[in-house]
Amino acid sequence: MGFREYGRFDALGLAQAIAKKKVSAREVMDEAIARAEALNPKLNAIIFKAYDEARSAARKKTQKGPFAGVPMLLKDMRANVQGWPNRSGSRYVPATPSPFESTLVTRCKDAGLIPFGKTNVPEFGILPTTEGKLYGPAHNPWNLTHSPGGSSGGSAAAVAAGIVPIAHATDGGGSIRIPASACGLVGLKVSRGRITQGPGAADATGGLSVDGFVTRSVRDTAAALDATSAPDPGDPYFALPAEGSYLEGIKRKTKRLRIAVSTKMLNGTEHDPEVTAAVRKTARLCAGLGHTVEETDPTIDAGALINAFSTVWCANVAFTLDSLAAQTGIKPSLDVVEGLTIGLYELGKRVGAAEFIAARQVMTAAGRQFATWHEKYDVWLTATLGRPPMKLGTIDIDETDVQKGFMPNYGYVPFTSMQNCAGTPGINLPLNWSKDGLPLGVQFTARSGDEMTLLKLAAELEKAAPWLDRYDNIRI
Repeated sequence: MGFREYGRFDALGLAQAIAKKKVSAREVMDEAIARAEALNPKLNAIIFKAYDEARSAARKKTQKGPFAGVPMLLKDMRANVQGWPNRSGSRYVPATPSPFESTLVTRCKDAGLIPFGKTNVPEFGILPTTEGKLYGPAHNPWNLTHSPGGSSGGSAAAVAAGIVPIAHATDGGGSIRIPASACGLVGLKVSRGRITQGPGAADATGGLSVDGFVTRSVRDTAAALDATSAPDPGDPYFALPAEGSYLEGIKRKTKRLRIAVSTKMLNGTEHDPEVTAAVRKTARLCAGLGHTVEETDPTIDAGALINAFSTVWCANVAFTLDSLAAQTGIKPSLDVVEGLTIGLYELGKRVGAAEFIAARQVMTAAGRQFATWHEKYDVWLTATLGRPPMKLGTIDIDETDVQKGFMPNYGYVPFTSMQNCAGTPGINLPLNWSKDGLPLGVQFTARSGDEMTLLKLAAELEKAAPWLDRYDNIRI
């Protein structure tokens, strides 16, 4: 018997229904799997299934935690489960069962979440879309011809479509916030060091990348952060301690904030008119709630920051492929990796040690500049994407000329990599939709370590302009 109301619940709501014995964890898992089987042929969001293992876990009577009995999915990057393959979306990575479990996965399980599969990603999480030769493209449930974003596109598509209420995601240049924007979800990129990457990684992508989740509700994001944000021994970074529980914090009224708003890129390039209108509409909503809103930009050299980001990113692609070459005995080539990956690899091989350190210094300086700016402005409001979600096939993954291959990205992802460079938190909220019915996310960012302010503001906006009913418009 299917649990028909499943798609109307967020993760905490499902856990509460299970706790009150309105439905069993086994029934909830069966419904999640049934939805996966029905919808995934059109979405291509799930690329590895562990149904029997998940059903066994759901039958146990010892479940506990805030999400006890709730199904979830894990991105095919970094979220290792012992015995499951973890291929980062690449043919180059062997389908070898992982010998260990990531600390984050253990914490998710301790919170009661039950993983039952892994989600689609572009090769090595490089693209703001989820398309690749290993798994093929993932599709946006709002319109199957459009991308669900990347690199956590499979996770976002599955959550938006109602297969699961929460899924793991990672963010090295916007890979949580981009798909959250494209699929109409809450997506929090945490401060550097907030969520551990142990024991399999320590400093993913030179400090750019963090782990997190995509969800349908702010409270799910807050509760997930409560469950997973303790540091792990050996972590290279530690975020400032939280002001108690995030879930409890969002129940308290936020102070009136000073919010800066940017309605175009920092170099003056205009967004798509619908995106600009969405940002301005959100600014008016904030002002109507009593916040002080001012249209102004931070004094950041965006060009220098993008160059630093690109240097660190390319160097890490080179490191990843050289590591795989040593592991497999196979040299990087178009036989095993995609064209854009090879192009980035070749650029990364030319990055010298001094150039890499200089890029890291630019990133550190930007972090200090943002810290100073946030002494005046509590929050920065921007577009998440400069245009509505792109159509699948817009980016040619076979192109080896990086500049040519990434040309369609220009203006599409205008801000998100800045937070990865500076180590600051940012959250996408699904407050607007295009005339064609596609989500138009907006991003709020804050000072390093201040996820609480973002989550409290997000909860206030969710109450003022709720979006849960929007998911009823998805027809696959």
